[in-house]
Amino acid sequence: QVQLVESGGGLVQAGGSLRLSCAASISIFSIYAMGWYRQAPGKQRELVATITSGGRTTYADSVKGRFTISRDNIKDRVYLQMNSLKPEDTGVYYCNAVQNGYPYWGQGTQVTVSS
Repeated sequence: QVQLVESGGGLVQAGGSLRLSCAASISIFSIYAMGWYRQAPGKQRELVATITSGGRTTYADSVKGRFTISRDNIKDRVYLQMNSLKPEDTGVYYCNAVQNGYPYWGQGTQVTVSS
């Protein structure tokens, strides 16, 4: 089993930055894919970014060029650096890990971007 704990959310003005962190309860070295998803009020959860154990990344079109996902296999953490934040980035951000084909989720961290 994998437990994930997110941190780093908060309230920020448009154009500002936040760095989200996701701490895993086990070594992430062997976890192939980890990622960040978000859910805005009244909307479905959507993919924000993913990163493989080899460092390959994917991003939603809406965050390309503004967000950067990274992972630290020694600290067992995944990060999401968010720059040039927009009000439409508001939502609960969830960390995700897929191990042996099973998805694990954190409890989420709230990000609110004011205009």
